Amino acid sequence: MATSPSRSFNTKSPEATESLGGQVGRALRGGEVIELISDLGGGKTVFVRGLARGMGSADKVSSPTFTISQEYKVGDRTLYHFDFYRLGEAGIVADELGEVVGDQAATVVVEWGEIVHDVLPRERLTITITATGETERDLLFIYPPHLEYLIPKEIK
Repeated sequence: MATSPSRSFNTKSPEATESLGGQVGRALRGGEVIELISDLGGGKTVFVRGLARGMGSADKVSSPTFTISQEYKVGDRTLYHFDFYRLGEAGIVADELGEVVGDQAATVVVEWGEIVHDVLPRERLTITITATGETERDLLFIYPPHLEYLIPKEIK
């Protein structure tokens, strides 16, 4: 099995992590699935806030830890943000996730996605966020070649 391409970024602040998310958000076309992997407090919601802003959303972005999912609409496109941290099993939420994966007017972001890996497409952008300091983060993007358009060339 061939290894997927990858690219690493280092951000020095939450604002820089959000800005990197914004760069990815501006490149979104719809139909993408993004899996975020990080410890609690690692910066996943900060990154998603940037994604939503980059798409053009003015909504207040919050962690869906207690609600399981959030939706942010921008015109005819929707950013679906799922957080499976509190679930022991995916249950009916896996069905909800399955309904939006592959929707060309939607981008799906999943946190704590281990319990829904069978619903997620193999060909997805996986971003692992690692805290390397109080506000500094390393973000490793692993992606299939057809999603390379999402990968920033540099942090702006």
